[in-house]
Amino acid sequence: MVKLVIPGTLPNLNDYTYANRSISRKRNFNSGAKMKRETEEYITVFIRQQLRGVSFKNKVKLAFTWYEPNRKRDMDNICFAKKFILDALVRNDVIKTDGWQGVAGFYDEFDISKNNPRIEVEIYEVE
Repeated sequence: MVKLVIPGTLPNLNDYTYANRSISRKRNFNSGAKMKRETEEYITVFIRQQLRGVSFKNKVKLAFTWYEPNRKRDMDNICFAKKFILDALVRNDVIKTDGWQGVAGFYDEFDISKNNPRIEVEIYEVE
C-alpha cells in the first residue's frame, strides 16, 4: 500500500460543468479542458514528490478520504475529482490504466478538517 496526500480541495463536478458551458464571453470553449489540465498538473507535483519510482503492475484498489473545510459541497460533487486523480496516476505511470483492466474498485470516505483540507489516496495492489 502507498499513500498519496493532495493538499487543499480540487474542483468538483459543479465547477467542471460550469467551466464546460460556453455561456459567458469571459470563458472560451476550452475552459473545462484547461481546468482538467491544470488540476492534473497540480496533482502531479505531489505524485512526483510522494510516489517517486512507484509503479503498480497489477490491478489496484483505491481508498479516497476527502477532508473538506466544511460541509458546503455535496459528497457526490466532491468525489468527482477522482477522475483527475486517476488520470494523473496513469499519466505518471503509477497505474497502468484507470479502466477495468487496471482498477478493481475504489472507496470514498468524507470528513471535515477546517485547517487542513486535503485528499488522501491509499493505493492497494490486487493480485
